[in-house]
Amino acid sequence: MIGRLRIAVGLAAVAAATLPLALTQVVALRTGLIGEAAAPRLWHRLIVRVLGIRITVAGRLAEGRPLLIAANHVSWTDIMVLGAIADVHFIARADMARWPVLGRLATLQRTVFVDRERRRSAGAQAREIAERLAGGDPMVLFAEGSTGDGNRLLPFKSTLFGAAQMALRALPEHSVLVQPVALAYTRRHGLPMDRRQRGRVAWIGDATLWPHLKELLRVGALDVEVHFGEPLPFAEDASRKEVARLAEARVRAMMAAALRRPREP
Repeated sequence: MIGRLRIAVGLAAVAAATLPLALTQVVALRTGLIGEAAAPRLWHRLIVRVLGIRITVAGRLAEGRPLLIAANHVSWTDIMVLGAIADVHFIARADMARWPVLGRLATLQRTVFVDRERRRSAGAQAREIAERLAGGDPMVLFAEGSTGDGNRLLPFKSTLFGAAQMALRALPEHSVLVQPVALAYTRRHGLPMDRRQRGRVAWIGDATLWPHLKELLRVGALDVEVHFGEPLPFAEDASRKEVARLAEARVRAMMAAALRRPREP
């Protein structure tokens, strides 16, 4: 009974806030009278609160620009977590644009949608990301290309790291920063989670969103750690594969350390 009530109250709060915040974002994008980051940040913070997710941050978002954030990916909640603590934009898979409500909200946040299955369009997608980087937007790339189970890191795909090289052509006197970021879901109701429990929190592959959302609302009280690593300079003569490899190694190390020794709530 309590679980159902919590779900109902949480969904009601989200429903009540979503339309006003979406309209605020439309005004921000069309007029520039208010900052475009405020409404998405408030919405992400609301979702995190409703889901009962507590965030612990280690390090901070790099101040330099252009900035490409290379992060691991456990669940759709990663977007809410990062959006609640930093004014960033996301690179998301193409089918997300067609999701009811969430797809429209992602578009309003100026998400770049990419289709990783269409190799011929990879260059155009990288160019779009490069333009955003050159324009000063910090872009989040979930570099595994898919969601993992929260226990291990999948290999980083280097293709979209090429956007950093493209951005340098517009800013020849600069270097692009690539910042490794690790997300680790560590505790449930204050107690460290084991591998099986983290697998239940993860949203893997083509799992249906609604059942996963209901499970998170029912469970609640999750702790997630976000670790910002030292940025890697990406110069014009750098190898995207090498930068991807270095970013992957740093994210793996931060994630493993967080899971091995979770911080106290």
